[in-house]
Amino acid sequence: MSKGRVYLVGAGPGDPGLLTLKGKALLERAEVVIYDYLANEEFLAFAPPEAERIYVGKKGGDHTMRQGDINRLLVEKGRDHVVVRLKGGDPFVFGRGGEEAQELVAAGIPFEVVPGVTAAIAVPAYAGIPLSHRDYAASMAFITGHEREDKTASKIAWDRLATGVGTLVFFMGVRNLPEICGMLMEHGRSGETPVAVIRWGTTPEQQTVIGTLRDIAARVAAANLKPPAITVVGEVVRLRGELNWFEARPLFGRRIVVTRAREQASEFKAILSELGAHCLEFPTIAIEPPPSWEPLDTAIAHLATYDWVIFTSVNGVRCFMARLRAAGLDGRGLRGLQLAAIGPKTAEALEQVGLRPDLVPGEYRAEAILDGLAGGNLRGKRFLLPRAMVARDVLPDTLRQWGAEIDVVPAYQTVLPRERTTEMLERLRANEIDCLTFTSSSTVGNFFSLFAAETIRPLLESVRIACIGPVTAQTAEGHGLKVDIMPSEYTISGLVQAISEHFRGAGK
Repeated sequence: MSKGRVYLVGAGPGDPGLLTLKGKALLERAEVVIYDYLANEEFLAFAPPEAERIYVGKKGGDHTMRQGDINRLLVEKGRDHVVVRLKGGDPFVFGRGGEEAQELVAAGIPFEVVPGVTAAIAVPAYAGIPLSHRDYAASMAFITGHEREDKTASKIAWDRLATGVGTLVFFMGVRNLPEICGMLMEHGRSGETPVAVIRWGTTPEQQTVIGTLRDIAARVAAANLKPPAITVVGEVVRLRGELNWFEARPLFGRRIVVTRAREQASEFKAILSELGAHCLEFPTIAIEPPPSWEPLDTAIAHLATYDWVIFTSVNGVRCFMARLRAAGLDGRGLRGLQLAAIGPKTAEALEQVGLRPDLVPGEYRAEAILDGLAGGNLRGKRFLLPRAMVARDVLPDTLRQWGAEIDVVPAYQTVLPRERTTEMLERLRANEIDCLTFTSSSTVGNFFSLFAAETIRPLLESVRIACIGPVTAQTAEGHGLKVDIMPSEYTISGLVQAISEHFRGAGK
């Protein structure tokens, strides 16, 4: 009796948001993940770190592992492990899921099928093409554009298909497109029938070519459009001009590098992605504990002696509260103290733990906090500043000049992550980067620490440089960069808006 189980999970067509909740839950408890070329690699992050990950992708005739070997692998791993077989689209729609399931049945290994969003539906939708419409089509068919190579006769009834179905959706048919169009016209479909060929649908790399049965093959060849692609044939294609929502987003197709720490990148990346950007994570900062917790722990033990606590980052709040809890305290330990937050996100982090800041300046930098405190009698007042181990000293230096006492204690440190730079250099050399973003001076400094200056600077000449505020911009300029984008509001949302407005003005 098998101790394991295999889950044939449909990963959807590419957009990470189209993975099902059940698929995600199964990945989170997988012991082995066996995944395809068309399954978004971002999904692998859901699997436990110790899970074995095996790539068995097939693309354009280049087989990492042949189907027979994949079947044997599923049986081998499925005997004693929880296996997620992650397949692009839906496993039972031209995904060979049926063949794999038969092998599991023959070997006596339990399996389940988790349907996925099939590319046949999702890809046309993202291209602005509904498969059915009361004015255009009342039927549809899904057809393989690449039948088995060892077959002697086609299983496609071209004589009935050509004129008997309103909308035709072909999988994997780019190489055979001239033959497909020829067979449809030969069996009665008008040469003027609209056709759309959509490559990498539902992803920021989506590319759509429109034509007719008579000329689409030539148009696809001229556009050098390669697999993977979905082909849609039918009058519904005419609706794309009106309903093309995905490719019309302001940052569609723009490749934007996010240099924030991985722990902080999710929100920034999510907002950019919603606007159509292809975000490339290249964290230049990693957040780690300081060399010793003793200074912060000592300050927490004497909280009652302070008048103010100033937080200059979300990380500062997070690490401070963690040490507060480690001391057996909670937000009540700050009762009677006044709190300052450098900006709305830092203030929000405080509010999430039940604390409301007394001071949030209108401009999100240290000088603005000083403006908010100016005018009061600060002589003899005691301030606590839990922050990064290395940071600007304008805030503590000025407060001391005003007669205040201030304890600056490290709540965390930012370090240079051990990231590979080869891929980034290759993308820059290939002109595949549109925008490089910096959200702090540390991200700038660390970025340049990863590359030789004489190598990286020439590669950035055609890349737009976006900085969150003037301090970060000044650091970037100090490294020889021309800053193209800087928001008037020094926040992530402000930076995203400024990037969007810049590229809207620049055109495609």
